[in-house]
Amino acid sequence: MRMKPIWAALPLIAMSLSAVAAPAPVIDNERVTVWDVTLADGASGPTTPSDLDTVILYLEGGTIRSIAKDGTSRLADHEFGDAVFVPKGTLSTDTVVSGGPTHEIIVALKNHAVPPTPNSSGLPAAFPRPGSVSVLNNDRVAVWNYSWTPGQPTPMHFHDKDVVVAYRYDGTLKSVSVDGKTVENPYKAGQIYFNKANRAHYEELTTEHQSAVMMELK
Repeated sequence: MRMKPIWAALPLIAMSLSAVAAPAPVIDNERVTVWDVTLADGASGPTTPSDLDTVILYLEGGTIRSIAKDGTSRLADHEFGDAVFVPKGTLSTDTVVSGGPTHEIIVALKNHAVPPTPNSSGLPAAFPRPGSVSVLNNDRVAVWNYSWTPGQPTPMHFHDKDVVVAYRYDGTLKSVSVDGKTVENPYKAGQIYFNKANRAHYEELTTEHQSAVMMELK
């Protein structure tokens, strides 16, 4: 199937991505541009932007060969929840060697810093939390993966940072705010969201399973 070009919507970033392999972005705002890419064995993904730092999040992994602009390559096994930071100028391209299909969430980080929201709630920050796994932490982002357990709510917590979230399974999370307001969120496997900071709630899984990889923006 022929992919739709993205140059019309994103003239600066699109020129630095592979014109054939890059799909249209699923999120594009002042802080990030996000591409959702699924690759079969032997397939190559888009080249990361030359002018922006990029993070590759893995919803489903595999054995990946990453080739940089200078021709150097790296072979690595990735699994759900992994994350790789690609500095601007690297022009890295991933090819799935085996273990696919591999599901990558490619996030270009724009140069628009937003300081964390002051936490005056008295609640703990969203991360770390019991059961969360830290997979990447630098001056741009903090990446976590987390699996909810049915009937075990998270602690009530405060989100002081904007966050990109990608869900692994079909599963419903009940979100309960400080004032007791309840919202049922039926997420689908592979759905990706950009959630703004300044939120306080707890979550509880009401279906069989749900996991996510979550990237906080600094």
